[in-house]
Amino acid sequence: MLQRGINVQASKHPGSASCICELRATSQTTLSPDAMKLKARLILSGIILISLLLCYLVVLVVLDMDLMTDYIDPRPPQISIHKLCVIVPYRDRFEELREFSPHMSQFLHNQNVSHHILIINQTDSLRFNRASLINVGWNEADRLGCDYMVMNDVDLLPINPEVPYNFPEVGIIRHITSPEYHPKYHYEKFIGGILMLTLRDYKKLNGMSNKYWGWGLEDDEFYLRVVDSKLNLTRVSGLSTNSTNTFRHIHGPKRKRDYTPKKKDMKQWEIKRKRDHESGLRNVRYTIENRRLIDFSGSSVTVINVALYCDMSWTPYCKS
Repeated sequence: MLQRGINVQASKHPGSASCICELRATSQTTLSPDAMKLKARLILSGIILISLLLCYLVVLVVLDMDLMTDYIDPRPPQISIHKLCVIVPYRDRFEELREFSPHMSQFLHNQNVSHHILIINQTDSLRFNRASLINVGWNEADRLGCDYMVMNDVDLLPINPEVPYNFPEVGIIRHITSPEYHPKYHYEKFIGGILMLTLRDYKKLNGMSNKYWGWGLEDDEFYLRVVDSKLNLTRVSGLSTNSTNTFRHIHGPKRKRDYTPKKKDMKQWEIKRKRDHESGLRNVRYTIENRRLIDFSGSSVTVINVALYCDMSWTPYCKS
C-alpha cells in the first residue's frame, strides 16, 4: 500500500513577504508472498528468454560463416567488363551467315566474352568495299558502347577453343588469323581475315582507307597504317593446332569474288603499296537504311543495311 504525506510550512523573514513551501513525499511498498513469487517467475522467464535469444544469434552467426566458406555460386563465371563488337562486312552471303552466327555466338559464350555481332550489309549497286563497311561498323560499335572490336570475315570460323577473343589491351593489335594458322594466306605482311583491336586504337589509325572497291588490297594499306602508328602488332601463336584445323573456311565455290584486275583498275593497283593519308574513318560517307535484329538458331545478330557513297572523280573504279 502506497501512502503519501504532504507537509506545508510557511515562515516569514524580516523585510520580506515570501512563503517557503516544503513538499515531502513518502512511500512504502509491501508485497504479498504470492506477488513476490510472481515477480521471481517473471524475472526468471526473462533471463531464460534472453539466454535463448543469445544462443539463437550465435547459431546464426556460425551457420552464416559456414555457408560463406562452403557456398558454391551456381551462376556461370562472371562476364568480362569489356564488350566486344564483332564487325562482319557483308554482301550476299546468307548461307555462310546462317552458319557463322550461331557458331560465333556459342564460341564467344564459351569464352565468357560479352559481345554484339554486327553484320554491315552493303545494299547499294557499287562494288564491294570491305574497308568502308568496317569504318561504318566502328561507328555502330561506338554507339553500342563496345570498347574493342574484331573484323571477322563471314566465311572464317574459329574452331580451336584456344583462339583468343578476349580484350587485347590498348596499344595492341591482335592478328587472330595469323599466317601460321590461316587456311589459305601465309605471307609475312598478311593481316586480313580476323583482326582485333580496341576502338580507341582503330580511331587513332583513322580506320581503313575508303579507296578500295572490289575484293582485296585494303589490308595491305592498313598494314602500312599500323606500321606508321607504332602500335604493337601481335600474331596469335603457340596453339595446339595448325593451318588445317584452327579455322574452318566456309567460302562456297559458287561465290565469285569481285577481284580487282590489274589491267582494268591500274589506278587502284598503283596505290596498293601507298599509304592513304586522305581517307578513312573520319570521312567515310554512307546512309543507314535500317537496322534489324535477326535470329539464327537462338543467336541474335544486328544487321545494319548500308548504302555507301562513291565520288566518281576520286575513285572511278567504284562501279563495275
